[in-house]
Amino acid sequence: MRVMVAGLGNMGRSHALAYHRNPAFELVGLVNRSVPVLDPALKDYAITPDFHEALHRLKPDLVCVSTYSDSHADFACAAMEQGAHVFVEKPLATTVADARRVVDCARANGRKLAVGYILRHHPSWMRLIAEARAMGGPYVFRLNLNQQSSGPTWETHKALMQTTSPIVDCGVHYVDVMCQITDAPPVEVRGMGLRLSDEIAPEMYNYGHFQVIFADGSVGWYEAGWGPMMSDTAFFVKDVVSPRGAVSIRMPETARSDDHDTHTKTSMLRIHRVGQPDENLNMADEPGHQDLCEREQAFMARAITEDLDLSRHMEDAVRSLAVCLAADESVRSGQPVKLQG
Repeated sequence: MRVMVAGLGNMGRSHALAYHRNPAFELVGLVNRSVPVLDPALKDYAITPDFHEALHRLKPDLVCVSTYSDSHADFACAAMEQGAHVFVEKPLATTVADARRVVDCARANGRKLAVGYILRHHPSWMRLIAEARAMGGPYVFRLNLNQQSSGPTWETHKALMQTTSPIVDCGVHYVDVMCQITDAPPVEVRGMGLRLSDEIAPEMYNYGHFQVIFADGSVGWYEAGWGPMMSDTAFFVKDVVSPRGAVSIRMPETARSDDHDTHTKTSMLRIHRVGQPDENLNMADEPGHQDLCEREQAFMARAITEDLDLSRHMEDAVRSLAVCLAADESVRSGQPVKLQG
Protein backbone atom coordinates (compact mmCIF):
# COMPACT_ATOMS: atom_id res chain seq x y z
CA MET A 1 0.00 0.00 0.00
CA ARG A 2 1.32 3.39 -1.03
CA VAL A 3 1.36 5.71 2.00
CA MET A 4 1.72 9.46 2.37
CA VAL A 5 2.36 10.98 5.82
CA ALA A 6 1.24 14.56 6.49
CA GLY A 7 2.69 16.27 9.55
CA LEU A 8 6.13 15.39 10.89
CA GLY A 9 5.89 16.29 14.54
CA ASN A 10 6.52 13.68 17.21
CA MET A 11 3.66 11.36 16.18
CA GLY A 12 4.03 11.87 12.43
CA ARG A 13 7.74 10.97 12.54
CA SER A 14 6.96 7.81 14.52
CA HIS A 15 4.21 6.77 12.09
CA ALA A 16 6.46 7.45 9.09
CA LEU A 17 9.13 5.22 10.61
CA ALA A 18 6.50 2.51 11.25
CA TYR A 19 5.46 2.58 7.58
CA HIS A 20 9.10 2.53 6.50
CA ARG A 21 9.72 -0.63 8.54
CA ASN A 22 6.53 -2.52 7.64
CA PRO A 23 6.71 -4.46 4.33
CA ALA A 24 2.93 -4.05 3.93
CA PHE A 25 3.54 -0.40 3.08
CA GLU A 26 5.49 1.66 0.58
CA LEU A 27 6.15 5.13 1.94
CA VAL A 28 5.84 7.36 -1.13
CA GLY A 29 5.97 10.86 0.34
CA LEU A 30 6.10 13.13 3.37
CA VAL A 31 4.27 16.43 3.81
CA ASN A 32 5.40 19.18 6.18
CA ARG A 33 5.51 22.96 6.00
CA SER A 34 9.17 22.97 7.10
CA VAL A 35 12.06 20.52 6.90
CA PRO A 36 12.27 18.77 10.29
CA VAL A 37 14.98 16.62 11.82
CA LEU A 38 14.11 13.03 10.92
CA ASP A 39 15.32 9.58 11.82
CA PRO A 40 18.24 8.62 9.54
CA ALA A 41 16.07 5.91 8.02
CA LEU A 42 13.75 8.61 6.63
CA LYS A 43 16.37 11.02 5.27
CA ASP A 44 15.97 9.96 1.63
CA TYR A 45 12.23 10.60 1.44
CA ALA A 46 11.18 13.81 -0.29
CA ILE A 47 9.25 16.36 1.79
CA THR A 48 6.52 18.45 0.14
CA PRO A 49 5.03 21.53 1.87
CA ASP A 50 1.61 21.43 0.16
CA PHE A 51 -0.78 18.64 1.26
CA HIS A 52 -3.23 18.86 -1.64
CA GLU A 53 -0.51 19.03 -4.31
CA ALA A 54 1.18 15.95 -2.85
CA LEU A 55 -2.14 14.10 -2.53
CA HIS A 56 -3.03 14.60 -6.20
CA ARG A 57 0.49 13.91 -7.45
CA LEU A 58 1.27 10.82 -5.36
CA LYS A 59 -2.21 9.22 -5.38
CA PRO A 60 -1.57 7.18 -2.19
CA ASP A 61 -3.67 4.22 -1.06
CA LEU A 62 -3.40 5.42 2.55
CA VAL A 63 -2.88 8.86 4.05
CA CYS A 64 -1.65 9.39 7.60
CA VAL A 65 -2.82 12.77 8.93
CA SER A 66 -0.63 13.86 11.85
CA THR A 67 -0.91 17.62 11.41
CA TYR A 68 -2.36 20.08 13.94
CA SER A 69 -5.93 19.32 14.96
CA ASP A 70 -7.62 22.10 13.00
CA SER A 71 -6.63 20.52 9.66
CA HIS A 72 -7.54 16.90 10.51
CA ALA A 73 -11.09 16.91 9.17
CA ASP A 74 -10.40 18.68 5.89
CA PHE A 75 -7.28 16.65 5.11
CA ALA A 76 -8.97 13.34 6.01
CA CYS A 77 -12.00 14.06 3.82
CA ALA A 78 -9.86 15.23 0.90
CA ALA A 79 -7.86 12.01 1.05
CA MET A 80 -10.92 9.75 1.24
CA GLU A 81 -12.69 11.59 -1.56
CA GLN A 82 -9.66 10.87 -3.73
CA GLY A 83 -9.91 7.16 -2.83
CA ALA A 84 -7.37 6.79 -0.03
CA HIS A 85 -7.92 5.16 3.34
CA VAL A 86 -7.03 7.37 6.30
CA PHE A 87 -5.24 7.04 9.61
CA VAL A 88 -5.71 10.31 11.51
CA GLU A 89 -4.11 11.29 14.78
CA LYS A 90 -6.35 12.23 17.69
CA PRO A 91 -8.42 14.26 18.11
CA LEU A 92 -10.39 13.33 14.99
CA ALA A 93 -11.48 16.96 14.55
CA THR A 94 -11.97 20.16 16.53
CA THR A 95 -15.80 20.03 16.47
CA VAL A 96 -18.31 17.19 16.77
CA ALA A 97 -19.88 18.28 13.47
CA ASP A 98 -16.51 17.95 11.71
CA ALA A 99 -15.88 14.56 13.34
CA ARG A 100 -19.27 13.37 12.05
CA ARG A 101 -18.40 14.78 8.62
CA VAL A 102 -15.22 12.69 8.51
CA VAL A 103 -17.03 9.50 9.60
CA ASP A 104 -19.81 10.12 7.05
CA CYS A 105 -17.17 10.67 4.36
CA ALA A 106 -15.52 7.34 5.19
CA ARG A 107 -18.84 5.53 4.90
CA ALA A 108 -19.91 7.34 1.72
CA ASN A 109 -16.61 6.50 0.00
CA GLY A 110 -16.18 2.98 1.41
CA ARG A 111 -12.84 3.89 2.98
CA LYS A 112 -11.26 2.70 6.21
CA LEU A 113 -10.84 5.39 8.85
CA ALA A 114 -8.81 4.74 12.00
CA VAL A 115 -8.01 7.26 14.72
CA GLY A 116 -4.70 7.32 16.62
CA TYR A 117 -5.91 5.95 19.94
CA ILE A 118 -2.59 4.35 20.76
CA LEU A 119 -3.82 2.85 24.06
CA ARG A 120 -6.13 0.52 22.11
CA HIS A 121 -2.99 -1.32 20.98
CA HIS A 122 -1.22 -1.34 24.35
CA PRO A 123 -1.26 -4.80 26.06
CA SER A 124 -1.40 -3.32 29.58
CA TRP A 125 -4.29 -1.01 28.81
CA MET A 126 -6.10 -3.80 27.00
CA ARG A 127 -5.67 -5.93 30.15
CA LEU A 128 -6.86 -3.07 32.38
CA ILE A 129 -10.01 -2.69 30.28
CA ALA A 130 -10.68 -6.44 30.32
CA GLU A 131 -10.15 -6.74 34.10
CA ALA A 132 -12.38 -3.73 34.81
CA ARG A 133 -15.16 -5.01 32.56
CA ALA A 134 -15.00 -8.39 34.30
CA MET A 135 -15.64 -6.71 37.67
CA GLY A 136 -18.78 -5.03 36.41
CA GLY A 137 -20.07 -1.52 37.00
CA PRO A 138 -21.05 1.07 37.80
CA TYR A 139 -17.56 2.52 37.75
CA VAL A 140 -15.53 5.39 39.10
CA PHE A 141 -12.83 6.45 36.61
CA ARG A 142 -9.92 8.48 38.02
CA LEU A 143 -7.49 9.44 35.26
CA ASN A 144 -5.01 12.24 34.67
CA LEU A 145 -1.89 13.13 32.71
CA ASN A 146 -0.12 16.35 33.66
CA GLN A 147 3.10 17.32 31.86
CA GLN A 148 5.79 19.53 33.34
CA SER A 149 6.92 20.74 29.92
CA SER A 150 9.74 23.12 29.09
CA GLY A 151 11.93 24.07 26.12
CA PRO A 152 10.84 22.53 22.79
CA THR A 153 8.04 20.53 24.44
CA TRP A 154 6.52 23.67 25.95
CA GLU A 155 6.80 25.36 22.53
CA THR A 156 4.89 22.43 21.02
CA HIS A 157 2.25 22.65 23.74
CA LYS A 158 1.82 26.40 23.15
CA ALA A 159 1.38 25.75 19.43
CA LEU A 160 -1.22 23.04 20.13
CA MET A 161 -3.10 25.40 22.44
CA GLN A 162 -3.71 27.80 19.59
CA THR A 163 -6.53 25.42 18.58
CA THR A 164 -6.88 22.69 21.23
CA SER A 165 -6.93 22.67 25.04
CA PRO A 166 -5.04 19.99 27.05
CA ILE A 167 -8.25 18.32 28.23
CA VAL A 168 -9.32 17.83 24.61
CA ASP A 169 -5.96 16.87 23.09
CA CYS A 170 -5.08 14.26 25.73
CA GLY A 171 -8.52 13.60 27.19
CA VAL A 172 -9.90 11.78 24.16
CA HIS A 173 -7.56 8.85 24.90
CA TYR A 174 -8.86 8.38 28.41
CA VAL A 175 -12.53 9.03 27.72
CA ASP A 176 -12.16 6.36 25.03
CA VAL A 177 -10.93 3.97 27.74
CA MET A 178 -13.91 4.89 29.94
CA CYS A 179 -16.32 4.25 27.07
CA GLN A 180 -14.75 0.86 26.28
CA ILE A 181 -15.17 -0.22 29.90
CA THR A 182 -18.72 0.94 30.62
CA ASP A 183 -20.36 0.77 27.14
CA ALA A 184 -22.95 3.24 28.52
CA PRO A 185 -23.34 6.59 26.75
CA PRO A 186 -22.09 9.73 28.53
CA VAL A 187 -24.94 12.06 29.50
CA GLU A 188 -23.43 15.08 31.29
CA VAL A 189 -20.04 16.82 31.55
CA ARG A 190 -18.79 19.45 34.03
CA GLY A 191 -15.45 21.18 33.52
CA MET A 192 -13.11 23.70 35.13
CA GLY A 193 -9.91 25.26 33.82
CA LEU A 194 -7.34 27.95 34.52
CA ARG A 195 -4.78 29.93 32.52
CA LEU A 196 -1.46 29.63 34.38
CA SER A 197 0.85 31.36 31.89
CA ASP A 198 1.04 34.72 30.14
CA GLU A 199 2.68 32.92 27.21
CA ILE A 200 -0.65 31.59 25.94
CA ALA A 201 -3.65 33.42 24.52
CA PRO A 202 -5.98 35.08 27.07
CA GLU A 203 -8.91 32.93 25.95
CA MET A 204 -6.97 29.67 26.41
CA TYR A 205 -6.15 27.68 29.56
CA ASN A 206 -3.28 25.26 30.12
CA TYR A 207 -4.80 23.43 33.09
CA GLY A 208 -8.22 21.78 33.16
CA HIS A 209 -10.23 18.97 34.62
CA PHE A 210 -13.71 17.62 34.10
CA GLN A 211 -16.24 15.16 35.44
CA VAL A 212 -18.40 13.01 33.17
CA ILE A 213 -21.57 11.11 34.12
CA PHE A 214 -22.64 8.01 32.19
CA ALA A 215 -26.15 6.60 31.67
CA ASP A 216 -25.41 3.57 33.88
CA GLY A 217 -24.46 5.80 36.83
CA SER A 218 -20.70 5.53 36.25
CA VAL A 219 -18.72 8.71 36.89
CA GLY A 220 -15.34 9.76 35.54
CA TRP A 221 -12.74 12.41 36.33
CA TYR A 222 -9.94 13.53 34.03
CA GLU A 223 -7.25 16.16 34.58
CA ALA A 224 -4.59 17.57 32.23
CA GLY A 225 -2.13 20.42 32.54
CA TRP A 226 0.82 21.54 30.41
CA GLY A 227 3.69 23.86 31.19
CA PRO A 228 6.84 24.51 33.24
CA MET A 229 4.74 25.29 36.33
CA MET A 230 3.01 21.90 36.50
CA SER A 231 3.75 19.59 39.44
CA ASP A 232 5.39 16.20 39.02
CA THR A 233 3.46 14.96 42.07
CA ALA A 234 0.55 12.63 41.27
CA PHE A 235 0.82 13.58 37.59
CA PHE A 236 -0.07 10.05 36.52
CA VAL A 237 -3.27 8.60 38.05
CA LYS A 238 -4.94 5.69 36.26
CA ASP A 239 -7.56 4.09 38.47
CA VAL A 240 -10.86 2.27 37.81
CA VAL A 241 -13.08 1.44 40.82
CA SER A 242 -16.17 -0.77 40.89
CA PRO A 243 -18.34 -2.28 43.66
CA ARG A 244 -16.20 -5.44 43.45
CA GLY A 245 -12.76 -3.78 43.58
CA ALA A 246 -10.37 -1.72 41.52
CA VAL A 247 -7.82 -1.94 38.72
CA SER A 248 -4.95 0.54 38.81
CA ILE A 249 -1.79 1.37 36.90
CA ARG A 250 1.12 1.93 39.27
CA MET A 251 4.26 3.83 38.30
CA PRO A 252 7.66 3.85 40.03
CA GLU A 253 8.55 6.84 42.20
CA THR A 254 11.24 7.81 39.68
CA ALA A 255 8.71 8.39 36.85
CA ARG A 256 8.76 11.91 35.39
CA SER A 257 6.02 13.70 33.47
CA ASP A 258 8.47 15.13 30.91
CA ASP A 259 9.45 11.62 29.72
CA HIS A 260 7.27 10.91 26.66
CA ASP A 261 7.42 7.13 27.15
CA THR A 262 5.94 7.61 30.64
CA HIS A 263 2.67 8.61 28.96
CA THR A 264 2.12 5.05 27.75
CA LYS A 265 4.24 2.90 30.08
CA THR A 266 2.46 1.20 32.97
CA SER A 267 5.18 -0.56 35.04
CA MET A 268 2.65 -2.54 37.11
CA LEU A 269 -1.05 -3.35 37.04
CA ARG A 270 -2.62 -3.79 40.48
CA ILE A 271 -5.88 -5.71 40.69
CA HIS A 272 -7.76 -5.25 43.96
CA ARG A 273 -10.75 -7.54 44.58
CA VAL A 274 -12.86 -7.05 47.68
CA GLY A 275 -12.04 -9.69 50.30
CA GLN A 276 -9.06 -11.09 48.39
CA PRO A 277 -5.31 -10.34 48.37
CA ASP A 278 -4.24 -7.76 45.78
CA GLU A 279 -2.69 -9.11 42.57
CA ASN A 280 0.26 -7.24 41.04
CA LEU A 281 1.00 -7.86 37.37
CA ASN A 282 4.50 -6.83 36.26
CA MET A 283 4.43 -4.94 32.96
CA ALA A 284 8.19 -4.44 32.63
CA ASP A 285 8.37 -5.96 29.11
CA GLU A 286 5.64 -3.82 27.56
CA PRO A 287 6.20 -2.05 24.21
CA GLY A 288 7.64 1.46 24.04
CA HIS A 289 6.24 4.43 22.13
CA GLN A 290 7.69 3.48 18.71
CA ASP A 291 6.62 -0.15 19.11
CA LEU A 292 3.07 1.02 19.82
CA CYS A 293 3.04 3.18 16.71
CA GLU A 294 4.13 0.15 14.72
CA ARG A 295 1.30 -1.88 16.25
CA GLU A 296 -1.15 0.85 15.24
CA GLN A 297 0.00 0.73 11.64
CA ALA A 298 0.00 -3.08 11.58
CA PHE A 299 -3.65 -2.82 12.67
CA MET A 300 -4.27 -0.30 9.88
CA ALA A 301 -2.85 -2.76 7.34
CA ARG A 302 -5.15 -5.50 8.68
CA ALA A 303 -8.17 -3.21 8.64
CA ILE A 304 -7.62 -2.57 4.93
CA THR A 305 -6.52 -6.00 3.71
CA GLU A 306 -9.01 -7.96 5.85
CA ASP A 307 -11.86 -5.45 5.48
CA LEU A 308 -12.32 -5.08 9.24
CA ASP A 309 -15.49 -3.37 10.45
CA LEU A 310 -14.40 -0.10 12.08
CA SER A 311 -17.92 1.17 12.85
CA ARG A 312 -17.55 0.97 16.65
CA HIS A 313 -14.05 2.44 16.43
CA MET A 314 -15.34 5.46 14.50
CA GLU A 315 -18.36 6.00 16.75
CA ASP A 316 -16.18 5.80 19.86
CA ALA A 317 -13.87 8.42 18.38
CA VAL A 318 -16.80 10.80 17.89
CA ARG A 319 -18.22 10.07 21.34
CA SER A 320 -14.96 10.60 23.22
CA LEU A 321 -14.37 13.85 21.32
CA ALA A 322 -17.91 15.01 22.14
CA VAL A 323 -17.23 14.53 25.87
CA CYS A 324 -13.96 16.47 25.77
CA LEU A 325 -15.41 19.30 23.70
CA ALA A 326 -18.35 19.47 26.12
CA ALA A 327 -15.81 19.74 28.93
CA ASP A 328 -14.12 22.63 27.12
CA GLU A 329 -17.52 24.30 26.66
CA SER A 330 -18.26 23.84 30.36
CA VAL A 331 -14.89 25.38 31.31
CA ARG A 332 -15.72 28.47 29.25
CA SER A 333 -19.40 28.79 30.23
CA GLY A 334 -19.19 27.72 33.86
CA GLN A 335 -22.23 25.48 33.28
CA PRO A 336 -22.73 21.69 33.02
CA VAL A 337 -23.29 20.41 29.48
CA LYS A 338 -25.93 17.77 28.72
CA LEU A 339 -25.12 15.25 26.00
CA GLN A 340 -27.43 13.40 23.67
CA GLY A 341 -27.05 9.65 24.04
